Amino acid sequence: MNLVVQGPGVTTAQASELARLCGARAFEQIGATAYRLRGASANPAVAAFCFEHKLDCACVPEGLRFADLKLLALDMDSTLITIECIDEIGDMAGKKAQIAEITARAMRGEIAYPESLQRRVGLLAGLGIEALQRVYDERLRLSPGAEQLIDACKKHGVKLLLVSGGFTFFTDRLKQRLGLDFTLSNQLEIDEGRLTGRLVGRIVDAKAKAARFRELAHALGASRGQTVAIGDGANDLPLLGEAGTSVAYRAKPLVQAKAGCALNYSGLDGVIHLFE
Repeated sequence: MNLVVQGPGVTTAQASELARLCGARAFEQIGATAYRLRGASANPAVAAFCFEHKLDCACVPEGLRFADLKLLALDMDSTLITIECIDEIGDMAGKKAQIAEITARAMRGEIAYPESLQRRVGLLAGLGIEALQRVYDERLRLSPGAEQLIDACKKHGVKLLLVSGGFTFFTDRLKQRLGLDFTLSNQLEIDEGRLTGRLVGRIVDAKAKAARFRELAHALGASRGQTVAIGDGANDLPLLGEAGTSVAYRAKPLVQAKAGCALNYSGLDGVIHLFE
């Protein structure tokens, strides 16, 4: 196995100490903020060292190549982008605190996602659709490293899927802006320029995300090892469970515990460093 260590402040001295702790036969710098330690052995001291120094670490099979991937899926809210869109829409309606509380409980797995979404969308009834455009224009920002990860996927022919329990208003715009291949999200019902507080069609929940990922992987002829999924909340767990490489990005503890690796300090471009 290789140990990939990365973070904004990582140093050669830290990589050297980690190589000693895990018995690596060699280490190399693979980016401005990342090192690969080859032939690493498991040692609890590694995780403790990384936690103390605010570094991300992940054990990955040697020889895993980014160029061999065929499908990479990203959650949208708090993963590809830095905000939870529905919380920001709620702010426009003067209900951000109420909606954010429901969002947080859903992401921790305390409320079933469909129920939480319906409750939150219901609180938006009567809001004009111009509020959605304001959220997109004024508050939506890509997560650090997002564009680098997307560029790497395009360079190597890896198809990109954006899956979200959020809304088509945002996923459609991001698809066009970033040149994504596929999207899946919920559609808000609108009547005479205002939100009705309801959704159109079937709710995109955790099962729907995972099912779309499986469907595309099959269509692309991708083996499990040729797929990656990245998410942050409990409703991403079935999706992460489908992928050969699962990444918890700035994720809730439950998700970090179940994902193959976690990025708490690195940007999304940290996913690239997991591969050779």
